[in-house]
This record gives sequence, structure tokens and C-alpha cells, in this order.
Amino acid sequence: MKKIFFPILILLLAGTVFSQTPRLAYVYPAGGKAGTMFQIVIGGQSLMTASNAFITGQGITATVIDHSRPMGNQEFQALRDRLKELQDKFQATRKANPGTNVWTQADSSEREEIRTKILKNPPNRTATPAMIETAIVRITVATNAAPGDREIRLGSLNALSNPMKFCIGELPEVTKLSAKPANPDFDKYLEKLGGRPALVGTPKYEVKVNLPATINGQIMPGGVDRYRFYAAHGQHLIIAANARTLIPYLADAVPGWFEAVLTILDSKGREVASAERYHFHPDPVIHFEVPATDDYTVEIHDSIFRGREDFVYRLTIGELPFVTGVYPLGGRAGENTSVTLTGWNLPEKKIRVDNSTAAPGVVSLPGEFYNSVPFAVDDLPECSEREPNDSQSSAQVVTLPVIINGHIGQPGEQDVFKFEGHAGQKIVAEVLARRLDSPLDSFLRLTAADGKQLAFNDDFEDKGAGLDTHHADSYLAATLPADGAYFIHITDTQSAGGPDYAYRLRLSEPRPDFALRVVPSSLNLRPGMSASVTVFALRRDGFTNAINLELKDAPWGFSLSGARIAENQDKSQFTLKAPPEPSARPVDIAIEGRATVNGHSLVRPAMPAEDMMQAFIYKHLVPSKELVVNVSGKPQPFLRDAFKVIGATPVKISSGGTARVKITAPPGVFTERFKLQLDNPPDGLTLQKVSPLASGLELVVACDAEKTKPGESGNLILNVLPNFQVAAKNNKFAQRRTAAVATLPAIPYKIVAP
Repeated sequence: MKKIFFPILILLLAGTVFSQTPRLAYVYPAGGKAGTMFQIVIGGQSLMTASNAFITGQGITATVIDHSRPMGNQEFQALRDRLKELQDKFQATRKANPGTNVWTQADSSEREEIRTKILKNPPNRTATPAMIETAIVRITVATNAAPGDREIRLGSLNALSNPMKFCIGELPEVTKLSAKPANPDFDKYLEKLGGRPALVGTPKYEVKVNLPATINGQIMPGGVDRYRFYAAHGQHLIIAANARTLIPYLADAVPGWFEAVLTILDSKGREVASAERYHFHPDPVIHFEVPATDDYTVEIHDSIFRGREDFVYRLTIGELPFVTGVYPLGGRAGENTSVTLTGWNLPEKKIRVDNSTAAPGVVSLPGEFYNSVPFAVDDLPECSEREPNDSQSSAQVVTLPVIINGHIGQPGEQDVFKFEGHAGQKIVAEVLARRLDSPLDSFLRLTAADGKQLAFNDDFEDKGAGLDTHHADSYLAATLPADGAYFIHITDTQSAGGPDYAYRLRLSEPRPDFALRVVPSSLNLRPGMSASVTVFALRRDGFTNAINLELKDAPWGFSLSGARIAENQDKSQFTLKAPPEPSARPVDIAIEGRATVNGHSLVRPAMPAEDMMQAFIYKHLVPSKELVVNVSGKPQPFLRDAFKVIGATPVKISSGGTARVKITAPPGVFTERFKLQLDNPPDGLTLQKVSPLASGLELVVACDAEKTKPGESGNLILNVLPNFQVAAKNNKFAQRRTAAVATLPAIPYKIVAP
């Protein structure tokens, strides 16, 4: 049994060592029009084995048709030398006497084949590693495909990539040819062969477009793209760039995204409008009221003229309905809300929003608008601000709990609200404004009747708002010292104000609650095996209880291990186990969390997200549309329950001591071929030793008393790594491979007193 079983195990596990997960860096173009077929370029890493493309939603098919990667210098040198031999042979033949021709059709074919290889994948030592490989994908969009944002992923035989945004539009589209990275060394080589000269100076691009249109482009270093269009006097054009909304964060660029700048020029080259941002959004929008019938040019570039292949944009121009302001910013669940709109090209300025079936949360305002408009729904009583209320003496009286819908209508204005409280009462004041696309940068103060300030807050970070980099909404919690009247003051930190500076101010006692984010949003599993998953708990209003995690309506065969977030903990790493059979295509799954607060059960969905880095340092949980699991590979029934804990869980680990954990393992000399390693080990815990047993393995886990304390709990996640060396060509041993080939089901633990 051992002789047969273990070689199979080695092939099964070690086979995944060389299979890298595709990582997407950009998609170009990042969308297309319904009813069309076109090709896109996807750049990233480990794309050469990608064989499938998957797009969320209905009405779109995607097919991978080609790949490319810059060839290595050694391969290029060999091809270049062979090409020179053929060229010399060709020249010698031309000079030879009739009848001595040695140049053949095979030589001609070989020369063209070499030229094609060199031109398709030339070496490039200056290429950005994060996008060094490309895949070409053919996209077919049905005429009835719903417009809006989708996500695209690439899949290889046993791996699924991260998602990237992909947009389906309704306007005609114009697409600039896809960009290639600068390659000065190869440009010089082409010049020697009589090819195109290297580009010199700042690359410019200009083309005429008919409106309305969505334009797809990429900005390379120093690049400036220009689009000419005809417009008539009095037209109200919306010129909107989407760049940061396509790729929210670039890990290796400052400030961490493509910062587009728009400028409009008339036919004489005079600047008539420009924008670098729209309110606090990095992507600029221009409302262009055409002053005279003429040809105009809009140009787009990066604010400091950076650029590379992932500086992708979609630029939309047309007489489009665009909402700039909403009042109120939300409404009460179960009721209808009358909403006033401000903006450009709007068919109506007042609409009614039906909240009769809406659950508390943030939804999109219904309507045919170019931009998506957030709208909050809550179940607390609501009221509207009434003027004058700019001081304690004129404060508007409210009764808790309440949500107040208001404006900071003028620069420097403040709104003041009065409520009655009692000694020891805990209250919360929270502003929703920036998170609902209001430009308000709020500041909150709580004062007593004598004017004494009891609490204040400027900015409060909401980790659930993963696209925000300036968390400008305010939040304060306080315990009232005595019975009597209290006052909440709200203003704009920058002393700004205006009709669009709306807010929703919640005044209530704490409402303990939580939200969940699960990362990554793409998971790769082998049949019957496990993979690590992390869920972040976004605790609100002092919520501290434990959260149990479950699969919701999961397809058969999926299960969770260690799926629990302990009290006061902000995240949990646990494992998801795949069914014993592979799936024909990626499977959507959902995870939800359950907790009890004051005897009431709370059930909250875990929103899929990507843990993204901005500008080398900042981390953000950016929401995705789906949690997708790829289950692939040949089923191996004998491995289905190979790794199991022998004994009770959670494993009790003595503070300052050790714990011995026995697990089953495949028969054979497992420890000679593989090793176990903790994945993101909890602070203070280390895997001290792994010893073979007749029934499996014994793990010794050590606990540092200075870094842990009794009562702490969580999961031990153990990865299986190959424990062998690979012989290199120089007969020396290469560096040990450290890629994980399998993950054990999570092992719950708890720290106990010595």
C-alpha cells in the first residue's frame, strides 16, 4: 500500500507546485457595447496557462485565443544569431553565379517564422513584472445584455484569477490600439534591421469622434490623448473619465491610481474648461455648456504625466443625465420617500423612491442616470432639518432615536440639534455624507446645556468603505454625565457648504451590529481538499460578541472548518473544503455570519472583497460582485479524509507552554517528502516540531506568554510544502521550493492558563 500510495500522493500534491494562480493587472479595453464582438488584452502574471475567461452576469461569452510573454535573452540571442546566418546566406545567394543558388523555400519560411517570433514576443528588460504577460480574449456581448459593471476572471487548468471590472455600455465605442511597454533595447535592434525607428519625445494621439461615444484608451509615460468632436451652441455635454473606478488601487504607484486630468480646447487651441477631480472623486467630470458651435478637443493625461499599460480609461461624452446632488440622502424602510435631484440633463428633478420592500442598507437610487447614485435605507424614525438652527439657543429639538436629513447650506454654517438625555445614558451620533457621495467633510461636537464640550469627532474610518481614502464622515459615542438637555453640532471641517452638502445624522443609543468582508473573492481548490479563507468583522456601535460563520445555500460537498470569529476579534482565518468531485466551471458560494445581541439574532452576509494595497503601504477591502470557487483536478478518494485531528477541539494551548496535536496523515514517509508550515500564524504561536506516528503526525505548538493571554482563541492553518531539493543544470541543488501544495482543515485552538 505504501509503495503504491505515496508516489501518487507526490504527483498529486507536487503537481500543483508549478501551477501559478493567474494575477490580472489590467483589462483593455475595460468594456464594450451591447450587441458587439471585439477583442481585449489582459495583462498580468502567470497568464500563459490561462485557457478560460469568465464574466459575471448573463449575455456575455469570453474565449481566450492567444497569449504572449517577452522571450528570454538566451532565446532571443539564439534566434538573432540564426536570423543573421540566414541573412548572410540570402545575400551570398544573391551574389552567386546562376545555377549556384543555395537559398531554399525552407530557408525563407524559417526566416519569416523567426521574424514573427521576435516581433511577437521580443525580450524586454524594462517591462513591469506585474503585467509582463498578456492574454488575448474574444468577447461577444448579446444585444440584450444588461448595461452596467461586471467582473472578468481568467482560469487555467487548476487556478482562477482575481477579478477585474468590465463594463457593458449602451453608447457607440471608440477604442485606441492597445499599448505596448517601452523597449528601447529592442527598438535599436529593429533600427539596425531597417525597421521602425524608436519613438522620440512625448507620445501624442489624436482622433475625431462622433458624439455620443465612450472612448477606450491607455496612457503611456508622457502620453496625452486628444479627441476632437463637433458640438452645437447651448448643448450641455457631460465629459466623464473612468480610470480609478476601473482599477481602484495600484500597489506600486503613488498616489496609488491613475489620476486623470481633462482639458477642453476650442478650434483655436484655447482652453475653455478643465478638471482634475469631481468633488472628492479622483476621476474628473466636466459639465460643458457649449458656448459656440465649433469643433472642440478634449485631452486626457495623467496629472504628473506618468503612464503604463494599466493606466486604462473609459471616457464618455454626450448629453447624458448626471446627478450631482440628492436630498434627502436616504429614507425609512417600509415607506416611500420624495427625493429632490440636482444635476445636468435630468428629465425630472423630483422622484419618489419606493422603500416598501427595502432592507436597511445602501442601495442605488432608481432611475436612468449616467452615474450610480447611492441611497441609504434605515428603519429608525426620520425627520428633516428646519432653519434657523445655527446655535444652541435656536437648536432644533429632536427625540431619540432619530435620523435627521439636513444640509450645510452655506459656507461656514452649522446645524445644532437639541435632545433630552439622562445620567449614564450611552448615545451615538453618526454622519452619513461622504459615503453617500455628498461633498460634506463633517465635524461633530456634543455639548452640555452650559456649552461645555463633552465629545467631538472629525473623521471616522469605516473599513467597509474600501474605495474611500479620505474617511470624512464623523462618528462619536459618549456616556451622558447627568439628566438634562444636550446639543449636537454639525458643520463642514473646511467651512464649505452649498445645496449639495447634504447629510444624514443618526442620533440614538448604540445599535450593536456588524458587517463582514470575505477575501479573496476567487478561491482555488482540488477535489476533497481545503483552502484558507479570511473573513473580516466590521464591528459597529460597540458590538463585541462572537460571530459564527456558515455557508448559505451552498452546492453539495462544500464545508467550513473553524468558521468562527471570536469575541472582540476583527477577523478569522479558517478553511473551506471542496466536494470530492471537480466542477465543470467556477461555482458561486455565499457565506453569512450569525450572532446574538441582547437576545436577538443577527444574520449578515459576508461580502466578497479583494485585499488590495495602495501606494506600497495602505490596505483596502475592495468589494467584489461574487465569491467564486474553482474546483479542479483529478479526484483522489484516498485523500478525502487524510488530514483529521485526533482528539477534542479546540486544542488547549497552555500560555507559556506547549500543546501536542495529533493528526492523521497519508501513510508512508510523509515528513521526508513534505513539511508543514503555519499560514499567517497567530502572534505568539509557533510550530515547534512535527514528528511521525504510526497513525499519522504529532505537532508540537509553542505559546509565548508575553504575546498571548488566556482566553484568546482562533485557528491554526497549516500548509503542506514540498520538502525536497531540485537539481539544477550546474549539478548544484536549487533553492528549496516553498509554494504550498495543500492546506489542512483549520484546527481551532484556545489559550488557557498554565
